[in-house]
Amino acid sequence: MDGTSTEDTPDWGPFGRPLFNDPKARALSRVGVIDVGSNSVRLVIFDGAARSPAYFYNEKIMAGLGAGMAETGRLNPEGRLRALSAIRRFVAIAEGLGIGPLTAVATAAVREAEDGPDFRADVLRETGLKIWVIDGQEEARLSAQGVLLGWPGSYGLVCDIGGSSLELADLAEGRVGRRVTSALGPLKLREIKSKKARHGYIKETVKDLFRQMNEVTGQRLFLVGGSWRAIARVDMERRGYPMTVLHEYRMTPARIIKTMKYIEASDLQELRARCGISDSRMSLVPYAVRVLREVIGRFKPKDITISSYGIREGMLYEQMPQELRERDPLIEACRFAEAKDARLPGFGRTLYHFVMPLFGRANFQRKRLIRAACLLHDVSWRAHPDYRHEVVFDNATRANLGGLKHSERVFLGIALLHRYSNKREGSRFEELFSLIDEADQQRAEILGRAMRLGAMLWMKADEQAATLKYSAKAGTLELVLQEAAAPLFGEVAQSRFDALASAIGATGSVRVKGKRRPKTED
Repeated sequence: MDGTSTEDTPDWGPFGRPLFNDPKARALSRVGVIDVGSNSVRLVIFDGAARSPAYFYNEKIMAGLGAGMAETGRLNPEGRLRALSAIRRFVAIAEGLGIGPLTAVATAAVREAEDGPDFRADVLRETGLKIWVIDGQEEARLSAQGVLLGWPGSYGLVCDIGGSSLELADLAEGRVGRRVTSALGPLKLREIKSKKARHGYIKETVKDLFRQMNEVTGQRLFLVGGSWRAIARVDMERRGYPMTVLHEYRMTPARIIKTMKYIEASDLQELRARCGISDSRMSLVPYAVRVLREVIGRFKPKDITISSYGIREGMLYEQMPQELRERDPLIEACRFAEAKDARLPGFGRTLYHFVMPLFGRANFQRKRLIRAACLLHDVSWRAHPDYRHEVVFDNATRANLGGLKHSERVFLGIALLHRYSNKREGSRFEELFSLIDEADQQRAEILGRAMRLGAMLWMKADEQAATLKYSAKAGTLELVLQEAAAPLFGEVAQSRFDALASAIGATGSVRVKGKRRPKTED
């Protein structure tokens, strides 16, 4: 059950042959990255499907290396000690896990501090780790590549805010274009004591960035960085938004402006506690709010999306062969999950072809969700039967899956819920259902019921035991069983077929190689 049983099948359709067993992909299956930022130091170890980042290990220390640098020109002494201690720990963890070699990068604080070289020398001497210092344009490029890791083919403007800098990068046709950098990091802005001087500096700097980016407006704005995520968390709290996943959280300019006013009018400590934001992060949010207000005013984005992927994910993307970069991160992650956890790896593809006659008008985006659901339909079989429907819904809506809007997470979750349960009413997830309309909830239910039926008709992973024939015009649904599969169709399968026909509003019938069973009324 290594996911390779169908490798030689020639027709893989629009999703292509799985690549995670390719040597180039396997080489990326466990990659360790240390990001030494102006505010935080973080270790991330990626594992699993190389195309979609699975966080095997993720730890952050808010060291504050860049605090006070505007006055002293040197790294914060306490922050320096905390950062060095964190890096010692991270190197020890990586060695214990057999990860190597680690890749470590440092950004604005270490780049600009007069004692930055001394700090790097200390790290090298005590841990053997060489830290690579990247300039602002390289920082912008890596952050933009992190966005591409989640959304291949993206277009728009990437805005990455760190503790001591802010970078912009243009994305078009899935490639990084123009890149610029500035000193608009909250730690630096905090050192400007005069509010008037600070606001003037922000306004003039953003105006200059706008000029350098050719004064392009009306694009999608991807926000990368902890301060932006904190603002988005407050937006969720203000709206009573039912999902807490920040990645791919979308906002309109008008709505986020309301949230920024809400932040400015709130008690920050009370708001911090309510939203679960750290004290050190919340202290920087008012400065980030002012920057974001100016960025929105200048660039006038059509919409705003939070990306939890940034420099670290961009470094993983940097190491990928182009063939892997072009793959759909959602499909690759689901394929990997099926190969690792399903009872019959490879059957998800067969199940996809079984259910597709019900979705003849589906566009490409809907087809990929259907494909993802089929690949995931059996990966939670080890859960207790009474809770499988909850486990699969939780996984779809909360797991780290790239390339999914929140509405798509809910569609996928409802489909998988109905793979294991006949009803969703009364579920503890009901408040999330409102993120998609009733029509899509019904389509997701139909998909789930079709998978629930198809799961009973397996023989071999790549053998189609049955096919569905659906006519919306005639209102009929026919299940055609291969003769060898006829013994699989017992009373439970009949009940599931009847439930599917009822959900579609069709008259159902079953046929076995020339034999016809009586019609079942909806």
